[in-house]
Amino acid sequence: MPAPNEPGQLVAHLFRHEAGRMTSVLACTLGFDRLDLAEDIVHDTMVQALQSWPFQGIPDNPRAWLYRVAKNRALDVVRRENRFRQIGAEADYLHQQDATEAMAQQLFFDEAVTDSQLRMLFAICHPAIAPESQLAMCLKILCGLSVQEIASAFLTSSDTITKRIYRAKEKIRQDGIQLEVPTGTYLAPRLGAVLKSVYLLFNEGYNSSQPEALIRQDLCEEAMRLTLLLTETPHTHTPAVDALMALMCFQAARFEARIDEQGAIVLLPDQDRSRWNHLLIRKGHTYLNRSAQGNTPSDYHLEAGIAMLHSSAPSYAATNWPTVLHYYDLLLAYKPSPVVALHRAVALAEVAGPAAAISEVTGLNGLDQTVYYHAVLGDLYERNAEPDAARHHYQQALHLTSSLAEQKLLAQKLARL
Repeated sequence: MPAPNEPGQLVAHLFRHEAGRMTSVLACTLGFDRLDLAEDIVHDTMVQALQSWPFQGIPDNPRAWLYRVAKNRALDVVRRENRFRQIGAEADYLHQQDATEAMAQQLFFDEAVTDSQLRMLFAICHPAIAPESQLAMCLKILCGLSVQEIASAFLTSSDTITKRIYRAKEKIRQDGIQLEVPTGTYLAPRLGAVLKSVYLLFNEGYNSSQPEALIRQDLCEEAMRLTLLLTETPHTHTPAVDALMALMCFQAARFEARIDEQGAIVLLPDQDRSRWNHLLIRKGHTYLNRSAQGNTPSDYHLEAGIAMLHSSAPSYAATNWPTVLHYYDLLLAYKPSPVVALHRAVALAEVAGPAAAISEVTGLNGLDQTVYYHAVLGDLYERNAEPDAARHHYQQALHLTSSLAEQKLLAQKLARL
């Protein structure tokens, strides 16, 4: 967190970490169909912090200050609207005010914030809104990701994401779509989109697109918290949810070993496996076992199975690579995508050698503007004793990444050549 004597940086930090939650809670107070108003209140609150904290000093609890100011602004809106409607009886009016106050106080308890966010995710995943727009809105408004981060997750441009969000909001407004939280069995049809949003949120935290942060544990923890809530709700506790939770546990278990003391990237073959969180690995096994109780496998099951094989291996060389490759074959059939095919090629290189993997990767389309594509090809060509080709792809990857840690790693690879 930024130093306390830098209010501007602190506000920016809090906006990034809290804006999505605040928007969710405000929408519960104002109505789910008033996302724009909720976002406006959050922005106004941050502006007030920027204006007052440099002169009045940073509050002892900056986060609580933001929630209190936002809550008061939301209550002001409710009061003004109640007056405008000219509620007749004074007793009824006062009773409604008391109820509004009590509701807002309850929603702003820390214990309810995440739950409000989850309910808002289900509200936004309305079947009348295009699936890609649902995901973009969830990640932007509620999860706090930037447009660029969302574009990176979808392998598209920032303009495309901006247009998706705009079109979704226009459709909600023009068609009078009522964003309401479904209940009971009506939750199930929206669960897939909610899971995808949470999955993408975790991925952005695990491989952050921020220049100075390789890992954003706050995003991963938020995704895991939301998934845990889904496991605790009967109508959303499905095998796919358990599988996603297992995947997150296996991946999060490697956090401490992925970066060295100098902040440099440590790749999987070089990680000190004694630094892996074995408690999380055991939890991953528990959730994966629970996920096997269903009859319908999902892509999360296959990804969790791959992550389990990595976490169970005593070393990189001792990994059960044929089984990893088999799981990737199944995943590619289940969810065809060039990204899955690229990851499969890494496993293929361990089973059949780098030349076979190079042939697979160079045949992929749509990834030539991504860092990982060129980094993988650089590694494969280096292992295949083709230094000129390896140098070309490392340089391409270096040009495409803004991550300082990735730039340092790629520069080391180039120097090694």
